[in-house]
Amino acid sequence: MKAFVFPGQGAQFVGMGKDLYDNNPKAKELFEKANEILGYRITDIMFEGTDEDLRQTKVTQPAVFLHSVIKAICLGDEFQPAMTAGHSLGEFSALVAAGAIAFEDGLKLVYARAMAMQKACEAAPSTMAAIIGLPDETIEGICAEVSKEGSVVVPANYNCPGQLVISGNIEAIEEACEKLKAAGAKRALPLKVGGAFHSPLMEPARVELQAAIEATEIHEPKCPVYQNVDAKPHTDPAEIKANLVAQLTASVRWTQTVQNMVAAGAADFTECGPGKALQGMIAKIDRNVAVNGIS
Repeated sequence: MKAFVFPGQGAQFVGMGKDLYDNNPKAKELFEKANEILGYRITDIMFEGTDEDLRQTKVTQPAVFLHSVIKAICLGDEFQPAMTAGHSLGEFSALVAAGAIAFEDGLKLVYARAMAMQKACEAAPSTMAAIIGLPDETIEGICAEVSKEGSVVVPANYNCPGQLVISGNIEAIEEACEKLKAAGAKRALPLKVGGAFHSPLMEPARVELQAAIEATEIHEPKCPVYQNVDAKPHTDPAEIKANLVAQLTASVRWTQTVQNMVAAGAADFTECGPGKALQGMIAKIDRNVAVNGIS
């Protein structure tokens, strides 16, 4: 069975999508529609902007979404997934590609999400760090030990065995990194991000986004979409909405998602969007599946 997966924030690069825009009339039409919806030419930033411009959450998220979804649409009849999933932001791409959310509605939601997250980031000095080479249980224990009222650190992204990203207040992240290195972590790397995604510090963004998600029409997708919050397949629109709302403050259970997709019969994973990050993660989660991207 074939699964399509969609990347999240961090996969962006200057020039992304330009080949699609230049060579595919349908892609050009969708990119121009996106420029109109957003009220500015995001394509100018995607194709010719600076890394710094593209790194802004309010630009990054719609840019990665557009590149991923337009790639899937341009595949036409070749896009025949038995199941889909997306990493964090990529979950919105997966839902649009699977027909659960209209392209225009998906873009509006992603932009609303990005703006809400940007505000939450500015409200509390916070960050994330990648922890390499420790069991998940050890990281979970140290996060619980370090966290206290007003200074929180939590597991945010379960990317693959031996790689977990933590998220929280800057001081709590620094303390946790020291303790994790002492516990045997090969690396504890602070990430260049604007805030603590997938942590309780995103609560203001969750509240703000909930109204937008509730007001969006969501249909039954053409195949199961595995969602980050519980790593399980979903087709019920009400469940999909609830999980999208919860996703902002909950962990991304990517390792468990891929394991569950393989258990359900997925043997061939195609990453649809910029970069190759998910291909690398999936290869580490299960070496027996085929993994590829779309050139």
